[in-house]
Amino acid sequence: MNRSYDTRRQSGFSLLEMMMAVAILMIASAVTFMSLQPALRQQRVTNSYNTVLSALRQARDNAVAQRTSYSVTFDLSAVPHTVTVAPTFPGFQGALAPVTYSIPNDVRFDNEPGIPNTNLTTPDRFGVGANPVDFGYTGQGVGLGGLRVIYFCPDGSAQDAVGGIGQCSGNWNNGVVYIARPGELLSSRAISVWGATGRIRGWRLYTGGGANWQRQ
Repeated sequence: MNRSYDTRRQSGFSLLEMMMAVAILMIASAVTFMSLQPALRQQRVTNSYNTVLSALRQARDNAVAQRTSYSVTFDLSAVPHTVTVAPTFPGFQGALAPVTYSIPNDVRFDNEPGIPNTNLTTPDRFGVGANPVDFGYTGQGVGLGGLRVIYFCPDGSAQDAVGGIGQCSGNWNNGVVYIARPGELLSSRAISVWGATGRIRGWRLYTGGGANWQRQ
């Protein structure tokens, strides 16, 4: 019996074998990490979209439930971009304190070049996609757009500040907010608000005969 061979066989892995195993593990981990990156980036866009959608719905629900007005303010100067929900009248009994939500650093309120840009192809036909946050279109289909603050009223409608901030005596405030990772057209999402009813809709950009928005 070869005792020398038997001793080596029972002594475990050699250093070279361990190094090869570690190298293979590192390569496999790197490949897995790289393959997951697109999915992780898209998930951050989805999380941002859900955050903004929830903020808008929270403001409308609070306005209706508390019989007052709530503002929603989009801040593109902050890093990261933020959306703030606040009672218009801070002294209102039972009103919630302002709540600010941030979206991930690599996601923006962003109207990517290449999104549909006519008043027949934008979400709910509001504006022409010229502004990342594009509210300010009245019920009559006019307005310059580009407003970044809207007010939800006790009847559920969304209005502008005409007639006094939060007084709900102004114009219906229709519009769209666009969300995307800069430089990635197909990451684009959008949320539209109908001023008359406060109805909130989500959208996603698809390609197929050209870029087009589809309801979510």
